[in-house]
Amino acid sequence: MFITIEGGEGAGKSSLIGQLANTMQDKGYRVVVTREPGGIPIAEKIRTVILDPEHTTMDARTEALLYAASRRQHLVEKVIPALEAGEIVICDRFVDSSLAYQGHARGLGIEEVWQINQFAIAGTMPDLTIYMDVSPEVGLSRIASNPDREINRLDLERQSFHERVREGYHLLIDRFPDRIRRVDAEETPDRVLQAVVAIVEQRLSGI
Repeated sequence: MFITIEGGEGAGKSSLIGQLANTMQDKGYRVVVTREPGGIPIAEKIRTVILDPEHTTMDARTEALLYAASRRQHLVEKVIPALEAGEIVICDRFVDSSLAYQGHARGLGIEEVWQINQFAIAGTMPDLTIYMDVSPEVGLSRIASNPDREINRLDLERQSFHERVREGYHLLIDRFPDRIRRVDAEETPDRVLQAVVAIVEQRLSGI
């Protein structure tokens, strides 16, 4: 099963993923945790280029293409082999991030970015996507109050950009209602985890 966790900046994805993986492992599942962009050496190098705060002149199409290139290598080198081995893959971000960030927030068009990524993913899509919904005000305040979090290029965007990202995700929920499940990420971490575990177990049971 291929599970992706999506959300705006400061949604709490990383913390949730660690807790979800531990919970599923305790239940006897074999779990692989990974992230985008990154997860393997080549993709991690692309991640460094994309998120470098000094790269403020990066063109939006260049950004979209770099994400797609990283995604392709990550899929063939890590995600697909793990799925073929019968493992649950939990990935921090996937194609929906490109659709929300570059497609909607950058104004390239969701359909245009979707077409770019069709070439990259060759039909491989998540079985389940958890969208952690948080307002930009809350998400950015969480980032500002966390001294251990490294600030990346996307964190430097104006709040209006992050509002468009959220709008993009809401459009994707309408487009993929059977795959994307929304969770209120402004709830307590325990409640968020409980909600996500319930959704995952429901999907695993075939309901």
